[in-house]
Amino acid sequence: MHNIYIAGTGIWHPKEKISNDEIVNSYNSYVEKFNKDNKSNIDNGIVQSMEFSSAEFIEKASGIKSRYVIDKEGILDINRMMPRVNNEHPDRLSVHAEVGIQAAKKAMNQAKVTSNEIDAVIVGTSHAARNYPAVAIEIQKELGINGYAYDMLVGCSSTTFAINNAYSDIASGLANTILVINPEISTPALNFTHRDKHFIFGDGCAATIVQKDSTSDKAFKIIDRKLHTQFSNNIRSNYSYLNRAAVDTKSNEDLLFHQNGRGVFKDVCPLVASLISNQLDKNNIAPKDISKFWLHQANGKMIRLITSKILGTDDFDESITPMPITEFGNLASVGSLFAFNLNNDLSKGEKGVICSFGAGYSVCSIIVEKS
Repeated sequence: MHNIYIAGTGIWHPKEKISNDEIVNSYNSYVEKFNKDNKSNIDNGIVQSMEFSSAEFIEKASGIKSRYVIDKEGILDINRMMPRVNNEHPDRLSVHAEVGIQAAKKAMNQAKVTSNEIDAVIVGTSHAARNYPAVAIEIQKELGINGYAYDMLVGCSSTTFAINNAYSDIASGLANTILVINPEISTPALNFTHRDKHFIFGDGCAATIVQKDSTSDKAFKIIDRKLHTQFSNNIRSNYSYLNRAAVDTKSNEDLLFHQNGRGVFKDVCPLVASLISNQLDKNNIAPKDISKFWLHQANGKMIRLITSKILGTDDFDESITPMPITEFGNLASVGSLFAFNLNNDLSKGEKGVICSFGAGYSVCSIIVEKS
């Protein structure tokens, strides 16, 4: 029987960083201008006035202090309130491919594998660059990889679901080494004029080498995988190629990222805690024997609550739940891999859980052990 490993990982993030104070100053300036421009309609009850935000509100609500973004100037410009990006074009690399290649090279270097040793590329993301051709095939060509490649979307569980697919392909004999890439360029999908959303996302990308019988000194053996989905509209995007042909109209705001935060918190926390607890029990692993919980970086309160439910106590060392969300913001599906990449200094035999949860709802939990 062959063992399958996470042999190496790599991450990428933009150079530009926005603090809470900066994003609040921009948002509040937008609010002030909106309320002034619409004063008459607001006074007559036709238009609702906008509320101001604060850095304190953002940190208390989410745990986020800053985020890295692909275009700081466009996001903070109160006459634009969104990043500037280029359309997809056949004469240049997709932005997903550009950042994916950078993360991939780091993962390949850590795992000590070359393009010739990779049999497949899987790109998993919550925000697709285009419908076709697959970004995975674009990256495959640029890196000179033979074999096959495909894209997949499972919301904020796209990264862990893609790693799971890589594991399954290797276990079935289709491949020995697979490159998983997860570009999350999320800021173009975010409404920066909405008080409860404008601070959430940052941009980033992670890459993972999944390999049979890895000898990498950075390798973690995959012990078990558990997946679960159940339908919910509490996290949703209505953006689609169908929009141009639709007979009913939706505003740009209606097409962007939507989230019922309270509903997600209420539904997802017990779901994820129960799934991980049952998975650990099935594998005869006590929660106290898990050295790290690398959880989806959606919200600091969610991470702490889920961990406390698994451990059965509120009194635990918070270093076991790394929170890159503080610096990077919510990174959609790559948050758990950022947590893993930045905080995986385990000793041989120590175990951890990589788990994501997001739109769908979709949950994937992977138990790993340091080799």
